[in-house]
Amino acid sequence: MTTIDEKEAERHRAKMAKRKAVQDAEVAGKTITEKGLLIVNTGPGKGKTTAAFGLALRMLGYGRRVGVVQFVKGAWHSGEKDAFAAFGDKVVWHTMGEGFTWETQDLQRDIAAAQAAWGTARELLADPTISLVVLDELNIALRYDYLDVDAVVAALKVRRPDLHVVVTGRNAKPALVEAADLVTEMGAVKHHFSAGVKAQKGIEF
Repeated sequence: MTTIDEKEAERHRAKMAKRKAVQDAEVAGKTITEKGLLIVNTGPGKGKTTAAFGLALRMLGYGRRVGVVQFVKGAWHSGEKDAFAAFGDKVVWHTMGEGFTWETQDLQRDIAAAQAAWGTARELLADPTISLVVLDELNIALRYDYLDVDAVVAALKVRRPDLHVVVTGRNAKPALVEAADLVTEMGAVKHHFSAGVKAQKGIEF
């Protein structure tokens, strides 16, 4: 263990005391105690859906209900779905996608699937027993214009005041970013796929 002399320790205490005072003042300035948030996880990096499911798990830890609609990933079975099944009716899960558009190669089918998924999402948004709704890969459906972005944003804006919503997927539309309370852009610094490693259970799905 590194030995720290008393002068260095005192300088550290003084520095941290000042930092704490600034932090405490900033926290004290926040007056809104509760607000349903619109959260967007976007960007080319990995982990957008994983982060959303982390929030879902946190919400479940407080005994609250969570709704999930997957707009694209219907072709893959996921470990998350199996894990969340252990929570019973605390999780309402709908996998409604049929795979990425380059897999289906059928524009009309993709549009129909996205519209059906959005209809289910609207039902979850209206359910007063649900505290968090995850709209997984909704950004993909909006990017390819399977859904009208203005209509989607309008519906999200008029959700009930205490409902949290997380939207995932690359290339979030500017209108959605503008409407959101929290936007995280996940960058792609390095990915094992580039080195020839295929998607693995427990990591990608």
